[in-house]
Amino acid sequence: MPIIATQGLTMRFPRVTALDDLSVAVEPGVVGLVGANGAGKSTLIKILLGLLPPTSGTATVLGLDIAREGLRIRESVGFMPEYDCLPPDVSATEFVVHMARMCGLPPTAARERAADTLRHVGLYEERYRPIGGYSTGMRQRVKLAQALVHDPKLVFLDEPTNGLDPAGRDEMLELIRRIGADFGISVLVTSHLLGELERVCDHVVIIDGGKLLRSQAVEAYTTESGVLTVEVDEGRDVLGQHLHDQGAAVRPEGRFLVVDIAGEQTYDLVRDGVAELGLRLVRMEQRRHHIEEVFQAPPAPQGPAAAAQPGTAPPGKAQPGKAQPGDVQQGAPR
Repeated sequence: MPIIATQGLTMRFPRVTALDDLSVAVEPGVVGLVGANGAGKSTLIKILLGLLPPTSGTATVLGLDIAREGLRIRESVGFMPEYDCLPPDVSATEFVVHMARMCGLPPTAARERAADTLRHVGLYEERYRPIGGYSTGMRQRVKLAQALVHDPKLVFLDEPTNGLDPAGRDEMLELIRRIGADFGISVLVTSHLLGELERVCDHVVIIDGGKLLRSQAVEAYTTESGVLTVEVDEGRDVLGQHLHDQGAAVRPEGRFLVVDIAGEQTYDLVRDGVAELGLRLVRMEQRRHHIEEVFQAPPAPQGPAAAAQPGTAPPGKAQPGKAQPGDVQQGAPR
């Protein structure tokens, strides 16, 4: 049974339509809800929690109807809001125990669950300090802890990596992965950063302007592409020229060469070229698609260059309007 299902869900505000006839079903697991800022992600969560009645349409969470069973939904799920809502003058332990008691746990069980949950999110040593002295990363962990303390079946995490540095983002994503993998709790996590969700989610729902753009398993987005990524220790341009002379479609991308796969012979061509030139092969692998590509439309060819086949120029030779080996390429997959 889907943990979340919507049918024709619409939410209109004056001059703005936040959700537009959204119909989607989400199975248990770690699910990413992706969209640009203002795409309707936070509005959808408020509707699913029974806090905001939709203009039209229906939805269920854990089989419970949002219009009639909002209280039961809120008892069964955890919610980590995007906004900062923590009281600065109490400790993490006091706050998480209070939230556990609000969810119906008796005093002793609430204290035990709070200690366990704060240990899980990495705040056990800091749990008695006032929250007002916490860093942004620590405050995000407190919000995550209060969402988990009552052992919910499903948690809504609204932009959990907001304001975090790269190390903090990695740690938060690892916590999210563990929630699903180790504790068996389903997760709906929102973000406008597609690459983050690709790392931790089983399924991704992408909305744009309140409309459903895609809903698929992450594996369906990240299937293997038709190109090889080749890296050599030195001699990238020499190898690129050699492969071009052999008829391969090859182009530079940073320190790599990107080679279009034209069958098994392409692998042999790269291998033989590296050996013949006496180069040291660091990596040769078939590139996988990225879910960012869902939003990327290839630019339309213009002018005389429209008839040319892109990517067939040898890397060592410049062409007007073409990216050169030293250029920075914005948005290139990593």
